[in-house]
Amino acid sequence: MQLLSLHKELSLHPKNAEELKGLILQFAVQGKLTGKWRETNTSVDNASVLLEKIVSYNEEQLKKKKRRIKKLSTDPDIVLDLPNNWIQTKNHVLFSLAKGKNPKDLSETVKKYPYQDIESLARGNVRRYSDDEKAFKCSVGDILVVCDGSRSGLVLDGKDGIVGSTLAIIETPPFIQSYIKLLFLQGYQKANATMKGAAIPHLDTQTLLSSDIGLPPLEEQKAIVEVVNALFEEVEALEDLTKERISLKEDFVTSALRRLIETDNTTQEWNYLQQHFSSLFTEKKNIKSLRETILQLAVQGKLTEVWRANNLNTEPASELLKRIQAEKQQLIADKKIKKEKPLSPIEDEDKPYEIPKGWVWCRVRDLLKIQNGYAFKSAEFSSAGIKLLRNLNIAHGEFKWKEIAMYPISKLEGLDRFKLEKDDIVISLDRPLISSGLKIAKIREVDLPLMLLQRVGRVIAKELDINVDYLYLWFNSGSFVSSIDPGRSNGIPHISSREVENLIFSLPPLIEQQAIVEKVNSLMTLCEELEQQIDNSQTQIEQLMQSCLKEVFD
Repeated sequence: MQLLSLHKELSLHPKNAEELKGLILQFAVQGKLTGKWRETNTSVDNASVLLEKIVSYNEEQLKKKKRRIKKLSTDPDIVLDLPNNWIQTKNHVLFSLAKGKNPKDLSETVKKYPYQDIESLARGNVRRYSDDEKAFKCSVGDILVVCDGSRSGLVLDGKDGIVGSTLAIIETPPFIQSYIKLLFLQGYQKANATMKGAAIPHLDTQTLLSSDIGLPPLEEQKAIVEVVNALFEEVEALEDLTKERISLKEDFVTSALRRLIETDNTTQEWNYLQQHFSSLFTEKKNIKSLRETILQLAVQGKLTEVWRANNLNTEPASELLKRIQAEKQQLIADKKIKKEKPLSPIEDEDKPYEIPKGWVWCRVRDLLKIQNGYAFKSAEFSSAGIKLLRNLNIAHGEFKWKEIAMYPISKLEGLDRFKLEKDDIVISLDRPLISSGLKIAKIREVDLPLMLLQRVGRVIAKELDINVDYLYLWFNSGSFVSSIDPGRSNGIPHISSREVENLIFSLPPLIEQQAIVEKVNSLMTLCEELEQQIDNSQTQIEQLMQSCLKEVFD
C-alpha cells in the first residue's frame, strides 16, 4: 500500500479523501484490487457455487419467516466484463430490503425498544421509544440503508431497536454480508442521484434490485474487504494529514493578512506573500481572504507606498476635497442635489487607522450623495417597458435578472433623475443577514436601460472630481462593509442613505486613486489566476489519483 507515500500529490484538497474512497470502492467491485490475489489463488471455486448457496439460504429464510416475494427477472440487461471465476447476477438474488415503519405507541418516553432512525444510528441520539413487540426490529450486526429523504442510499450499521420508517434492513446471507455492505457503500452516490420523488426523495428500490452485478467467489470477497479496509485506513490517515496541513496554512495566511492590515510597515511581509502566492493560496477560501485584504490595504494606502515615494509633488487630498465641496455647492445651486445639514466633525477616536501623508479623512457625504430609488407602484408593473432595479437583482459585484420587473415607458414622465447610467454604483439598502454581506454592484452597458426602484441606493459622484473606480473599490472594502451593522431582525431592516453618508472615508489624492485602482486590478487578476490554478490542479489531482491507484493495485 503506497497511498501515504503519495500524500503530497493527493492531499492538496480536503475532498480528495472522499474521492479516493470512491475510486477504491469502484475498483473493488470491478475486481481491480485483487488481480494479484487471483494470480496466486488459482484453485478457487467459480462464484456459481457460491450463488447456489446464496439462493438456497434465501429460500430457507423465506420459508422460516413464511414470506413470499415477487418473482423478478434474472435475465441480464447488460453484459458485464468480469474477472475469471466471477459470475453475473441480479442484486435481488443477493439481497432484499425489509422496510421499517412507525409503531403506534411511538413517544419520547423511555420504553423497552429505542426507535432507530438516522439521528440515533449516525449520532447515537435516541429521541423516541416504543413497547411494540410486533414492530420490525434490527440488531447489532444488521446493515441498514436510508430509503427516504435527501440521504437516501446512505448505509448505516444497525443497533438494537425498532427499524425507523425511513430505513430498511439489507437482508442477505451472513457469509456475504461484508461484501454486500461494500456494494452499498460504492453505490451510495449513484443511488442518491437516481432518487425518486420531488418533495421527499426516495430510493429507487426497483431499479436497485433489478440491476446487474458481478459476484466474486467467497474467498475473493474476503480478500476484497480486507484490501478496502486497509486502504481506507491509509486514506483516513492521509485525510488527517491533509486537514492538519490545511489548518496550519490557513492559520498562517490569516495571521499574515491580519498583520498586513494592522502594521505600519508592510513592505517586507507583502513581498514575502507575493513570492509565495502559489504555495500559500491553494484553497479558494484563502483567496477570498486575500481579495478582502487587498481591498483593505488599498484604502489604507499600503499598496502605493512605492508609488508615493516616486511621486512626492502630488497635490494633497485636502485640495481635492475643497474642489469637490465647491463642485457639490454648484450642484446644489443647479438644483441637482439638495442642500444638506452640516455633519459632525471627525474626532481622532473615530479614525480606524493611520492614513499616509497627503491623504485626508472626510465623511462620505463630503464627497458624494446617495440617491434613494423611486417607489414605483407594483400594481403597475408590466411585461413590457423599462426594467426596474430591485434589491433582489443585486448580488455581490453582479446582477441577477431571473426575476425582472418592468414599468410602462408611458408612465415615466418626470422621472428622468431615476434613470441609471453605465458605471453607476448601486447598493441594496435592505440590511443583509450576518452571513450574506452587503450587496453592491456597478451598472454595465448590458444592464441598461434601467430605472432605480426604492430600497436601492445610487452613488451620485460622476460630476465630481473623484475616481469612481476608487469609490467602488472602497464600497467593497472592509472599511465600508464592516461599518454597516448587518442587523438581526426577522423582518427586513433597512440601511438608510444617511447612515452611509455619515461614514468616514479615507481620501487619497486624485492621481493616487488611479494608481490604487491599477494596483488592485493587477492583484485581482492574480487572484483569478490562482483560482484557475486551483481548478486546474484539482483536475490534475483527479487524473493522478486514477493513475496512482491503478499503479498501486495493478
